[in-house]
Amino acid sequence: MSAKNSNASTIVTALVLCLVCSVLVSAVAVGLKSKQQDNARQDLNKNILIAAGKFNPQTDSTSVIAERFASFDVRYINLETGAYATDEEIAAAGLGDVNSYDVAKAARTPNLSTPLENDTAGIGGKPKFSKVYLAKGADGNVEELVLPIHGAGLWGQIYGLLTLDKDLNTIKGVNFYQHKETPGLGSRITDEPWRALWVDKQLYNEDGSMKMAVTKAGTAKEGQVDGISGATLTIRGVNNLLQFWMGENGYKPFLDNLKANKADSGQGA
Repeated sequence: MSAKNSNASTIVTALVLCLVCSVLVSAVAVGLKSKQQDNARQDLNKNILIAAGKFNPQTDSTSVIAERFASFDVRYINLETGAYATDEEIAAAGLGDVNSYDVAKAARTPNLSTPLENDTAGIGGKPKFSKVYLAKGADGNVEELVLPIHGAGLWGQIYGLLTLDKDLNTIKGVNFYQHKETPGLGSRITDEPWRALWVDKQLYNEDGSMKMAVTKAGTAKEGQVDGISGATLTIRGVNNLLQFWMGENGYKPFLDNLKANKADSGQGA
């Protein structure tokens, strides 16, 4: 066999092997996609439970996640009206399963968001819709409410979950479950002792103005959370995202409506 034919045979064999390997890898990826989605959803549900104080990663088994999360009702809300999204609004926006909805992605999708004049939280835009996790008592009233929050940190987006008690003003827990902050400094926003500082803080003053803030280390006033030494930029990002999501562009209109039992109508409180 000539050298030319030998080289051609080698190239053909390599191409065939590459094609076969590509098909196998694609098949495995497709086959595992559903499992990966299920794992991602379970992980999110676990983090929601952590934020609500219903799961301890140190002592609880993942086998209890589904049962404990079943107490939550997941619903779309319309951030423009401050009410639960109607079926018509959900259909018109082309939204799918609420459990799969990604509010951070929506904030950067033009048809699902509106521009922000001053994007201090670094989220991209104001999403038209978000989702909330509600746990209700036997009387049908909200016992606790978990709100997804996110915004820019020092090195990337910070994703968290804030839980409010039944008065819809007292913080019951917080969980920052995904970030790219500096290990040993900004990454300490995930530490339980620091997250515990948030518990029982009040979001708003009696007049509805924002009371809660996360401040530079050593400067917190009454009702505020002291920041982390050496992580000033991370803490600034956390405070910015808190102020956005709990403000008029975020969840405050919905919380006002929910307190006044008007969240189903969209009427102002």
